[in-house]
Amino acid sequence: MWLRTSCTLNFTASSPTPFILMLRPRSGGQQWVARESYTLKPSVQVVEFTDSYGNLCQRLIAPPGDFSIRTSADVLTADFIDVAPGAPFDEVQHLPDAVLTYLLPSRYCESERFFEMAGGIVQGALPGYDQVACITDWIRRSVRFDPTSTHDYMSAADVNEHRQGVCRDLAHLGIALCRGLCIPARMVVGYLHGLAPMDLHAWFEAYVGGRWYTFDATQDAPRGGRVAVAYGHDAANVAIFSQFGPALSPTLMQVSVELLPAAPD
Repeated sequence: MWLRTSCTLNFTASSPTPFILMLRPRSGGQQWVARESYTLKPSVQVVEFTDSYGNLCQRLIAPPGDFSIRTSADVLTADFIDVAPGAPFDEVQHLPDAVLTYLLPSRYCESERFFEMAGGIVQGALPGYDQVACITDWIRRSVRFDPTSTHDYMSAADVNEHRQGVCRDLAHLGIALCRGLCIPARMVVGYLHGLAPMDLHAWFEAYVGGRWYTFDATQDAPRGGRVAVAYGHDAANVAIFSQFGPALSPTLMQVSVELLPAAPD
């Protein structure tokens, strides 16, 4: 399917404010970016770089006063996500070098605390994809997805205690449980067609059967229509904006995902 994604962020700064942005999707995997626009008002100098996760990042200094960022992209992406019941567990000694880092505990995914819990959740499931599917189903049943939650960033341990959270929180718990079983897992932030209420969305991927598969405990069934923007160990690596200096919150944030009837010109 062809999707048109857009995100608008407005800020009001009292002094020159350095930003790092992470708002550009890139082609690869199961998506192709055919067109994109990136508008800053007022216009400022931007330096783009690729971080250690392969994400496209932009550095700039917002001037004092009102500052607006608007991005838009037309993206060809899969109608359905791949599912692979029975895909095997990959033994650690056989994992690609680049995947090994996603076995490690991280700031919001304290996987060393979830070994016993994860083993109990997946008891009887075949090692690999079926274990991750079992974890996802357990989170869906046991943790309330609340997109209006006002909690600050919660770690996997916090989510397990409160048993509710926004999409990134559920992803943190899924990642920690997978890593507790020595299954590499990473966070993804991007867009999901049909999400309600519409916002940027987070899910996770697990590496089984020699490749990454998508899992999302906020949805009742596997859903396609996803545009990935950023990958990382957890939410600390995939912030769509990071600003330095006096704390700023957007005065406006608007996100939309539109289904296009055909390929863009």
